[in-house]
Amino acid sequence: MTVDLLLQLDAGTIANGVNNVWILVVCFLIFFMQPGFALLESGQVRAKNVGNVLMKNMTDWTLGVLVFFAIGAGVSSIVGALTAPGTALDIGSAFAYINDPTAYIGWFFGAVFAMTAATIVSGAVAGRMNFTAYVFVAAAMTAVIYPVVTGMTWAGGLLSGSGYIGQALGTGYLDFAGATVVHMVGGLAGLVGAKMVGPRQGRFDANGNSQPIPGHSMLLAVLGTLFLAFGWYGFNVGTQATVLAASDGGLAFMGGALGQVVLNTTLGMGAGGVAAMIVSASWQGKPDPLWTANGLLAGLVAVTGAVPHVTWWGGVILGGIAGALVLPTFRWVVDSLKIDDVCGVFVVHGSAGAIGTVLIPVFGVTAAGGYTFLGVNQLIMQAVGVIVIGVWTVLATIVTFSVAEALFGLRVSEEEEELGLDESEHGVSVYPEFTATNRDRPAMSADGGARTDGGADE
Repeated sequence: MTVDLLLQLDAGTIANGVNNVWILVVCFLIFFMQPGFALLESGQVRAKNVGNVLMKNMTDWTLGVLVFFAIGAGVSSIVGALTAPGTALDIGSAFAYINDPTAYIGWFFGAVFAMTAATIVSGAVAGRMNFTAYVFVAAAMTAVIYPVVTGMTWAGGLLSGSGYIGQALGTGYLDFAGATVVHMVGGLAGLVGAKMVGPRQGRFDANGNSQPIPGHSMLLAVLGTLFLAFGWYGFNVGTQATVLAASDGGLAFMGGALGQVVLNTTLGMGAGGVAAMIVSASWQGKPDPLWTANGLLAGLVAVTGAVPHVTWWGGVILGGIAGALVLPTFRWVVDSLKIDDVCGVFVVHGSAGAIGTVLIPVFGVTAAGGYTFLGVNQLIMQAVGVIVIGVWTVLATIVTFSVAEALFGLRVSEEEEELGLDESEHGVSVYPEFTATNRDRPAMSADGGARTDGGADE
């Protein structure tokens, strides 16, 4: 574009172009979380199941974007209209984005959030779930389960200020970038799925006591964590800039609002990691890298819904609480509930998202950066919102996994699980140098060469 042409454009046109480019950059950052999840989950499974994890992560994205485009985004709009009084339902308008180039960037922004919610489930059911059944679940997550939640919240439905519950309480549900809308939904769906699929062979002994099945690569898990942390700035800071751009139409890249979000994102991350490190050192005698990584992520989840709404010290407290609870909550899930959540997706995404969102009003911030309690009604709305989203997610996930069980069967056979899902489900070997079967093509060792020190479980 020449200088003369730039001079002919008005400031609003230039600002809109820059904002569109910014939204795309944000989406690319959030997409970068997909390889983060792939690395994190791969590191926490046995070597014989890494290819299956990679396949599921690629399927979450490739199939997910198609399903969300054809069904999910429209379902969100429909639910928003159905659960808000005085809103007319227009099915054609709900899906108008499909043939509207001006809406494609906005759709893409929604799609990368949807893919994050869907891919969280993968880590909970790793190592024993039938791949065809998983594909069905991933499609349901992006077609119905997640879109219904966004319809009730971000699309102006039930829990928003204009929805039935929002109007009754006089306030809308606060979840800025998806602590519950994205992460709790994925974490709860993963927990329910892990329960319905059942534990991996050897996860519990004859007396019901949990037995560690360490992942094959701490390196991949920690690298994946740091990839996710990088992409999270797109989640939080990118969302704030996008909201500002949409509200004022200007170049929304500077100012206190962005600073508030990036500060709370960073402090929540740090507090979560440090708190988990301290708890793991107290619990196990030594600080554990994997629990520190999980605490870092839990801290990020906890502040994701809160970053523009709470003080900086509120962000530290929310992140610290979430990080401190990761290990004890995981032990409760495994030892008391007897659920084999391989990557701890419920404690990292589910419970951390719920806690961080409910407590937002307690640490409220004023426009000037001071402290304020956001009110009893806001606190009630946060609790009601978590309950409504939680109940929907659990029930919808039960139905989805039940249908998948009836159509395809949820689990591979014991022989296939023992061989490894790479070989049995995909006919590949990610680490062919480990061992070879009696067939021509090498397969995986049952032992991925992981830790044997009895430290943190997967």
